[in-house]
Amino acid sequence: MALCIPLPSCRFRHRPVRSSLERQELFGRIAPVYDNLNDLLSLGQHRIWKRMTVSWTGAKMGDCALDLCCGSGDLAFLLSEKVGSNGKVIGLDFSKEQLSIASWVEGDALELPFSDGYFDAITMGYGLRNVVDKERAMQEMFRVLKPGSRVSVLDFNKSTQPFTNLIQEWMIDNLVVPVATGYGLAKEYEYLKSSIKEFLTGKELERLALQVGFSNARHYEISGGLMGNLVATR
Repeated sequence: MALCIPLPSCRFRHRPVRSSLERQELFGRIAPVYDNLNDLLSLGQHRIWKRMTVSWTGAKMGDCALDLCCGSGDLAFLLSEKVGSNGKVIGLDFSKEQLSIASWVEGDALELPFSDGYFDAITMGYGLRNVVDKERAMQEMFRVLKPGSRVSVLDFNKSTQPFTNLIQEWMIDNLVVPVATGYGLAKEYEYLKSSIKEFLTGKELERLALQVGFSNARHYEISGGLMGNLVATR
C-alpha cells in the first residue's frame, strides 16, 4: 500500500479565526498534542467513530482512497488497512505541523489536484465544518470520486434538539476547554462552540450533498447526537 502525499492549502474560516493563515497557525499550535487530546477528551471514543467513518466508505482491497484534512493521519492509516498492499491512500491537509507528524504535505480541499473520477473512497474528519466554502468542497469531492463510490464525513453534530445542544455546549465549556487549558491551548479550543453553531444540521448536509450531484446522502447521528457522519454516494 502506498501512502502518497499532495499539495497547496485547505481554506478554513469562522469568526473567531478571521483568516486562513490564522486558521493554519491555530492548528499548528494544536498539532503536537492533537491525538493525545482527542483520546483524553473523547475517552478514546474518537477511534471508534473514525473506524465507523472509514467503514461507511466501503473502501476495499486495491482501492485508491483520499483522506481530506487528514491531520496527523489517523483516518488515512485506517483506510490503508482497508485498501491493503495493492491500494493507495492519499492524505491532504493545510497544516504543515499536522502533516509533519505524519510526514505528509499541504493540500487544498477547495481545489483538489486530482483528475475527475480518481478515487474509490473519500474520508473527511472534522474538516468540513471549518471549510470556507462547504458547497465548493462537496463539489470537489463529488468531482474526484468514481461513479458509485462514497464519501464519509465525520464532524461535530449540529443537533436540532435543544437538550443535545445544551449537553454539547456544557461539555465544551466544562470539559474540552478546561482540559485544553492544561495544555496551554484554551484559546485554540474556544472556537468550537461558534463553529458548531455556524455549521449545517444533518438534514442540511444531506441536501447540500444532493444539490452538488450525489445520488443519495444520509447523515447519521452518533454518540448520543454529539457527533455526526454524512455518507454520500456519487
